[in-house]
Amino acid sequence: MSKRVKELLSQPERKFNATELGALAAYFRTVMFDTLHDRGTGHWGGAASSAELMTALYFNRLAIKAADPKWEDRDRLILSKGHASMNLYTMLAHRGFFPVEELSTFRKLDSRLQGHPCMNKLPGVDMSTGALGHGLSVGLGMAMAAKLANKSWWTYVVSGEGCLNEGQSWEAIMSAAKFKPEHFVLMIDYNKVQLDGTVDEIMPLGPLADKLTSFGWHVAPKAYDGHNTEEILDSFAWMDSDDVWPKAVIYDTIKGKGVSFTEGKNTWHGAVIDDDSYAKGIEELQSDLKKKEAAL
Repeated sequence: MSKRVKELLSQPERKFNATELGALAAYFRTVMFDTLHDRGTGHWGGAASSAELMTALYFNRLAIKAADPKWEDRDRLILSKGHASMNLYTMLAHRGFFPVEELSTFRKLDSRLQGHPCMNKLPGVDMSTGALGHGLSVGLGMAMAAKLANKSWWTYVVSGEGCLNEGQSWEAIMSAAKFKPEHFVLMIDYNKVQLDGTVDEIMPLGPLADKLTSFGWHVAPKAYDGHNTEEILDSFAWMDSDDVWPKAVIYDTIKGKGVSFTEGKNTWHGAVIDDDSYAKGIEELQSDLKKKEAAL
């Protein structure tokens, strides 16, 4: 960790700008790659594709308190694609919800850092996820609860294509369009690759924005570059631009982003990062981190 990144992480509760978020995301990718290699298990592809989005949420957007994980008025974040748990754990650790050193226990017996997030074991996890598709239904329930209690917290659901292949997601999409809870946002990590192949091979979702619009959602006017932190912040500004609900934002991303030979490859959905792959991949990740740090 460079001195500059260390300085940034010493003040996790302030809102970081786009350049700072880019550097943090690059650093977090090295942390995830290191940990998944050391543990010999986990999902790299989907964790890497959502690095910038999750970094921007946790270090710019979310109203949360590490010292009070159950703060009633906190924003809620549901990682519906729960297999990308290493991304969530990396964010929570560096936001102060638990010691960074605990990342090394990922998927060990009796660890709080299970393969899929568990809200009953780890502070900062708003919902146990992993069964693809149910995250949006739970998020809708949280947003409805805020509406009934006259609360103003935001509820964000980060989904992947696997989630949207499930009928339950579309039932939640229809229900949300009917009840229109405020501050409810679906954020789609659209990396277009799944466990067994590309989305177009498995179950095409396009035209996704048109489908969501036809179901009654207020969809962002463009698909944002999910690896460009300036565009992600622009998407946040769009969320605040009006009071039409529910909202959906599509982020174009690349599965396995940051390591050339894992990018866009379904084989790297949950493959073990062996020693040879690690040696090649960490060099690329560190090179990108140095570039991002130099821009600070």
